[in-house]
Amino acid sequence: MDRLIAYTAERIFSDHVDRGVLDAAERGEFPHALWDVVREAGLHLVGSPGSGTDDGDLYELLKLAGRHAVPLPLAEVLIANSFLDEAGLTTIAVDGVAPWGREADRVVTVEGEMSVDFDAAEDANLAGESRDRVQLRDVRRVDVPGELYERMALSRAALMAGALDRVLGMAIDYATEREQFGRPIAKFQAVQHNLAILAGEVAAARCACDGAIMSLTSADFAVTVAAAKARVGEAAGVAAEIAHQVHGAMGFTHEHSLHHFSRRLWAWRDEYGRETHWQELLGRRVASGGADSLWEFLVGVG
Repeated sequence: MDRLIAYTAERIFSDHVDRGVLDAAERGEFPHALWDVVREAGLHLVGSPGSGTDDGDLYELLKLAGRHAVPLPLAEVLIANSFLDEAGLTTIAVDGVAPWGREADRVVTVEGEMSVDFDAAEDANLAGESRDRVQLRDVRRVDVPGELYERMALSRAALMAGALDRVLGMAIDYATEREQFGRPIAKFQAVQHNLAILAGEVAAARCACDGAIMSLTSADFAVTVAAAKARVGEAAGVAAEIAHQVHGAMGFTHEHSLHHFSRRLWAWRDEYGRETHWQELLGRRVASGGADSLWEFLVGVG
């Protein structure tokens, strides 16, 4: 991603996404002030035709958004803008569920239906993020990318990769600052061991996600997304468990911000296919080629 875009996004998210904004969004309040700043900076157009950016930049921006738990339907807006010439806030629905459908100007489904006339029944995921149930009227067909479901799955992997990086940083900071028996708990071998496992999971998730991003134009895109979504989802479960162990009782309180990220990790790994969905896809792909083609498949993907 262009350094200026990354710097701008980091500053905006750092300055405008705080505890109050996150808590308000989980109560159902759309962060209009944050959305206005994002639009004024042009971040909602990253990855759009004519923006001077590409799909790779789009997913890098989502990793930054995940690192800050940005309470906007940014993945939906960015991906919709990458193939639609429409203004305003567009959300994407799968199985009748659309993030912030109640605030959207239009809804596009992964099957290629779009409408500006719809009902939205308010609902939320495990993290308290808006996941409204929508019913469309006056639907028209639009051209969507052939692998839109996979692109949306990659958006969740990118968000999780960013959140995992933040969780790792929080765990290291806490372990360094928290003292027990006269020394930081980071000095205890058991804590060091857990932090090492956590760092390994975060690194593996980041590599899997980056591999899928780099294969956006490859014929193996769906396969690399399957590997990324499955691997990042596995890392999300392990990382959240270790991070809460390191933080102890403090990490389970509402006052500590860890829950904003751990609950999102749990929620995002369920969206657009859990690990088992993508693992089965990979398994069928390998089985269809037979044992003799396994090595060629492993080294040739991407």
